[in-house]
Amino acid sequence: MAFQTSTSVSCARNLRKNDTERRLWEAIRNRRLTGFKFVRQLPIGPYVADFACRECKLILEVDGATHGSETELRYDEKRTVFLQAEGFRVMRCWNDDVFTNLEGVLDGILLRLTEQL
Repeated sequence: MAFQTSTSVSCARNLRKNDTERRLWEAIRNRRLTGFKFVRQLPIGPYVADFACRECKLILEVDGATHGSETELRYDEKRTVFLQAEGFRVMRCWNDDVFTNLEGVLDGILLRLTEQL
């Protein structure tokens, strides 16, 4: 796994303040999603994963409206390629889905987790 810098750790701490991520975190923390262990704001190289299940090598990314722009889509693709090279699968979900369909989001996460097992 790529080296973590103090800058990336500081960035991870600031990102923990996001309300959408906090809502999803409450649903998956402490092995609440059928026993799978997640960590929050995991620095991986120059990036910070919103959530990661190290056991299944799955990263969860919670995206807002800005992730629809062409610039953000290119950045996200570059980031995904890097994370996949580190051995992770990346799953993205929208902020709106976390608030309006949390159970559906959790079902999708569980499906991705069990695909590998």
